[in-house]
Amino acid sequence: MSNLQTGHLTYLLLLAVAVLFWFVTNHRQSFRKTVQQGMAWALIFIGIIAAYGMWGDIRSTITPRASVYSDAGRVVIPRSPDGHYRLTLDVNGAKIRFVVDTGASNIVLSQNDAKKAGLDPASLPYFGRALTANGEVKTAPVVLDEIRLGDMVDTRVSAQVNGGELNQSLLGMTYLNHWREITISDGRLILQR
Repeated sequence: MSNLQTGHLTYLLLLAVAVLFWFVTNHRQSFRKTVQQGMAWALIFIGIIAAYGMWGDIRSTITPRASVYSDAGRVVIPRSPDGHYRLTLDVNGAKIRFVVDTGASNIVLSQNDAKKAGLDPASLPYFGRALTANGEVKTAPVVLDEIRLGDMVDTRVSAQVNGGELNQSLLGMTYLNHWREITISDGRLILQR
């Protein structure tokens, strides 16, 4: 520790002792009540820190997941709190989370998800183009060997890899057309084979 750091630490310790001395002398009459309030605030602070640290676990517990009924050929996808329907599929053996987008013509993979699925985005020919809410982007056509949802498997499914920035891959109509019936009811998207 350098001399400057030692000086800063000494200053902070002296300041803390002075504030503590002032606090104790000014609250002598109601010291017990002050300690109780201080403990309550300390517990609130610890609770906030614990909730922040465990937010991922809490969120995954309260966020509903899709239910796959393979024997009936049916998938029930609950609406996410943000109003979208999300579904995790095995694409070429990799788990990829999609936003279900009936307005998208194709399955559109982000650069990261394309890598997970065993594709090399840098070597793809980006000669296609798509018009999005954020403007025009270049796309590269690909064929996905396998898309698996529970026991339901689709092979040789066409898709696009987005040449620009895309936060989450889109599950468009090239996949949704493999389903006989698509229903949205009571905050659920139901896919039926």
